[in-house]
Amino acid sequence: MANQRSYNLVVVGAGNAALCAAISAREEGAEVLVLEKGPKHKRGGNSFFTDGAIRVAYHNLDDIRKVVTDLSDEEAEVIVMPDYNEDDYYQDIMRVTKGESQPDLAKQLVDRSFETLVWMKGHGVKFELNYDNQSYEKDGKRQFWGGLPVKTENKGIGLMKQLFSRAEELGIDIWYETAAVELLKKGEKISGVVVQQGENRMTVESTGVVLACGSFEGNKKLRSEYIGKEWEAAIVRGTEYNTGDGISMAMAAGAEKFGEYSGCHSIGTDYHAPKVGDFNKPGDIFKKHSYPLSIMLNNEGKRFVDEGADFRNYTYAKYGREILKQPGHVAYQIYDSQVRPLLRKEYDLEEATYYKGETLDELVNQLSVNKQQFLQTIEDYNAAVQDGDYNPTEKDGKKTVGLTPEKTNWALKIEEGPFYAFPVTCGITFSFGGLRVNSSGEVLNKDDKPLSGLFAAGEMVGGIFYHNYPGGSGLMSGAVYGKLAGSTAARYAMSNKQDSKIIH
Repeated sequence: MANQRSYNLVVVGAGNAALCAAISAREEGAEVLVLEKGPKHKRGGNSFFTDGAIRVAYHNLDDIRKVVTDLSDEEAEVIVMPDYNEDDYYQDIMRVTKGESQPDLAKQLVDRSFETLVWMKGHGVKFELNYDNQSYEKDGKRQFWGGLPVKTENKGIGLMKQLFSRAEELGIDIWYETAAVELLKKGEKISGVVVQQGENRMTVESTGVVLACGSFEGNKKLRSEYIGKEWEAAIVRGTEYNTGDGISMAMAAGAEKFGEYSGCHSIGTDYHAPKVGDFNKPGDIFKKHSYPLSIMLNNEGKRFVDEGADFRNYTYAKYGREILKQPGHVAYQIYDSQVRPLLRKEYDLEEATYYKGETLDELVNQLSVNKQQFLQTIEDYNAAVQDGDYNPTEKDGKKTVGLTPEKTNWALKIEEGPFYAFPVTCGITFSFGGLRVNSSGEVLNKDDKPLSGLFAAGEMVGGIFYHNYPGGSGLMSGAVYGKLAGSTAARYAMSNKQDSKIIH
């Protein structure tokens, strides 16, 4: 590493949002340095662990084919692709966040989503149809549902591989095992960062800084402080390096924290999943997302949510919290042989933990639960199931009557053996608390004025997600606000150039 280098812009973090920011800034002509706290073999942040589903507004299959370009005419002929336009996307965000999402931030995310996907494709990111998780075959057609038909090729692994490759092609410097620890200011302007490399601390001067190093979900102490004591027990599904450093640095420099600090994206994940993301087993393989077709019971043998309240895209990010509230932080997803063939692929992986019994008695005897209540709950559920057509491709209204809570869709009796129980616990993906950021990616101070030279993207943008989120929106938000923050920061840096150097 040279003793002196000049950078217009420093990007803190190296996930999807950070690299989109770096690439976007490089397009504007900025000299860019990316700082990654972890070692090279653990690079990519939470984005490395994603399943790759990315929510985008589109108007028809022709739009989708602009980003999924290897789809043949023959394949397209048998696809039923419902439109999912900007208003649909915006209304979904507002519905699941109970109207608390900041309208300007949500609208920017929605309106820029398609053009950002096209931009990513232009930089080599490959997209494919989300056949496995968002479609069913019906009447010889492949029916898509849930507004989430696109995913990145080879999940988050493929996404990050291509973004790193493109960053390197563009001459963007990346320093690994380098933690940003403090933001520098000259007067009221950000002027660089202090970084720690092993025992060595140095100052990197730059005209602008983009913070894209995640929220605080990897920090047990902050989870306990902001979200609740029980969250110390949550599994961290992604990188262990998202510990809130960017938020604390920004606040020390005058930024305002913002968003739902008591909220987070959390899911039901395999009870025996690793305690932090395992870079040797990426790809979101431990989640268990076919629960709308199940009933979920805690170890007291009681149901605790309406499993069929909505498609999993709109409930999975909040049901992890409900599982964490249960005794022992555990629940069991119960399926019979009618439903077992419909489950998502993660249920068939060798990493999946499950119990199987030819009868319900045989199944329950393998579980550490209140056996009598467990069997009684299933008996009561079966008796409450109403007649009707069962259709997993739509909210079919096939429900129960007389239960608390009811199951309002996809209620099918559990009656055909063998029977299966998949134990799940809570895995936290990211925290909703971040910084106050405007729709151009500028970080704001307590007077709602831009903090000159400081920008943010990804999880660090507070105010978009509250309570819940529509599946695939986090990855899209990272890309949209990464691209925006990068271009805004580059234009700022290029018009406010200073002599930038590294001082050892």
